[in-house]
Amino acid sequence: MGASDAHLFLSLVHIFILCFMAKVEALNKTVSGFYVFGDSTVDPGNNNYIETAFRSNFPPYGRDFSNQVPTGRFTNGKLATDYIASYVGLKKEILPPYLDPNLNNIEELMTGVSFASAGSGFDPLTPTITQVEYLRECKKRMEDAVGKQRSENHVKNAVFFVSAGTNDFVLNYFALPVRRKTYTLLAYHHFLIQHVKNFLQDLLAEGAQKIAVSGIPPMGCLPLMITMNSPDALFQRHCIDKYSSIARDFNLLLQNELHQMQLQLNMSNSDAKIYYVDIYQPIADMIQAHEKFGFDEVDSGCCGSGYIEASVLCNKVSDVCPDPSKYLFWDSIHPTENAYHNIFLASLHTIDFIVDN
Repeated sequence: MGASDAHLFLSLVHIFILCFMAKVEALNKTVSGFYVFGDSTVDPGNNNYIETAFRSNFPPYGRDFSNQVPTGRFTNGKLATDYIASYVGLKKEILPPYLDPNLNNIEELMTGVSFASAGSGFDPLTPTITQVEYLRECKKRMEDAVGKQRSENHVKNAVFFVSAGTNDFVLNYFALPVRRKTYTLLAYHHFLIQHVKNFLQDLLAEGAQKIAVSGIPPMGCLPLMITMNSPDALFQRHCIDKYSSIARDFNLLLQNELHQMQLQLNMSNSDAKIYYVDIYQPIADMIQAHEKFGFDEVDSGCCGSGYIEASVLCNKVSDVCPDPSKYLFWDSIHPTENAYHNIFLASLHTIDFIVDN
């Protein structure tokens, strides 16, 4: 590369950086806050403060977080929602858990929190907390601090993100026989979709105008699902497509229902928007082209054997891989920080579209 070529390259890099910074600044002017609902993939530590066995506020969880402090996130570092909160210019590097008793700063509440709880789902049988009730409580706290009109405008310009559903299938339909005895697989899909719609209607009733709903991942590729369903869990560790295809079918049905909800909102002259966020394909891509993404292991987790360990089974006496960034999964269920960052990057176009509209 000659001197002129090098100069041109550096100039282009400089322009890119300026454009990126301008984009973040623009986003900061259009998003008032970021509020998250769902399960362990978006729980930054709410379960630390409730009576539940689904916890991760102990080593080796959080080993790559700042100061290596376990936060209650079910991974070695940040979640995808942490990266989103930082990207949209909310002046926060991580999204705090709403139930943190030290979260008394009204600015923290208004820029965004996560109400998510590990183990949650849409099925009433799935262990859950009333996350919409916490939203109502949060709104009341904001209204008391800044007034009703400002609080309503704030909610109107915030983004609401919902990520759940995997626990409903993995725990309630596959692991336990209760729902299988009552519902065919297709009927269970529709049963869950109705509960998704009910949840979204509750958010709309609270004033949400921008709601993003993620699909579910390729369930057959979760290390735990491979361990439980492979004919030889030690030597045949590959995705079980039977379960991943169920996720694909559910995601298609979900997208269709969200589209129908949007049409109904349009017909009622509502300004509310509902968006679908795909997480299935980014994870599938990381598995299929793992070398391109820098992953050495995609069918087992970094913690312990990587086959079954999660939550309390992944603990301070567990062996841990030397470099979690080479692993797609941190434990037998949850992605690593590196994988979450890749999911965030794959979703940037959707994030920009949601914010700009």
